[in-house]
Amino acid sequence: MASSDPAQNLDDLSPYRRFTREQWAALRADTPLTLSADDLEEVRGLNVRLDLEEIEAIYLPLSRLLNLHVAASQTLYGARREFLGGNGRKTPFIIGIAGSVAVGKSTTARILTRLLSRWPNHPHVALLPTDGFLLPNAVLEREGLMGRKGFPESYDLPRLLHFLADVKAGRGAVEAPVYDHLTYDVVAGKTITIEQPDILLVEGLNVLQTGRLPKDGAAIPFVSDYFDFSIYIDADEEVLRRWYVERFFSLRETAFQDPRSYFHRYASLSDAQTEEIANQIWEAINLVNLRENILPTRQRADLILHKGPRHRTGYVDLRKI
Repeated sequence: MASSDPAQNLDDLSPYRRFTREQWAALRADTPLTLSADDLEEVRGLNVRLDLEEIEAIYLPLSRLLNLHVAASQTLYGARREFLGGNGRKTPFIIGIAGSVAVGKSTTARILTRLLSRWPNHPHVALLPTDGFLLPNAVLEREGLMGRKGFPESYDLPRLLHFLADVKAGRGAVEAPVYDHLTYDVVAGKTITIEQPDILLVEGLNVLQTGRLPKDGAAIPFVSDYFDFSIYIDADEEVLRRWYVERFFSLRETAFQDPRSYFHRYASLSDAQTEEIANQIWEAINLVNLRENILPTRQRADLILHKGPRHRTGYVDLRKI
């Protein structure tokens, strides 16, 4: 007989299986810790407070799960190549990482890059932030989009899709644009090269974004169509706001001090002014983007990391197979 508790019935229908922190940590099994405290210090983002205990409890089980997915995909890719007659090209396993501004996407991506590269069957792991695919500031200003930077319409989506198609096809030396967070703009003429990695991690605000589907069924590719596995990093709005404000304060004392910084005008603000400006930017841009575009993609992820204060993961949702 079905439960009379509506909440219980919804849990039964969820496409995810939820793990407490303790349950998830136990899935590490015998996965060795291959990161040192020095490694963690190198990859940790500004104001992202992570320690080795978090790595052991959350990221080692995750790296084990991803390793299993990569191994299974390599077998499947090999079988399909044989079926199709083979083209000799390696098909990379692509992982998408999405979530709000200030949630710690970049730190998570860097940690996973290091952990996954130390598994023996996929040593070549590359990381691609999608910031480089933002339209240049001159274009955003001309189109009236500077106030919506980071929203889906502020990206050069065709260029990003072509990049992912080339990588997924196993082409060598695929180039991607570079973003400079100091000048807050794409660097003209500068690229990074991604050359046939075993695994590629793609990190960005809207990488799980879709659009309105055409009624005639015409093919419209989305960025996530190229992903083999996707991760969404989640936190409550108030926690995210606080992290954003804290990061803004830290940047005021560091990057904003550089005269080349796009935000140099904020370098001499008082604490009260800094908090006011940070909250204004959060409310007017980042919170709107979160509610309209980013959060609605959460349920498209294969795995959701739910963070609490201090960037500590409280529980994990894993999509059922």
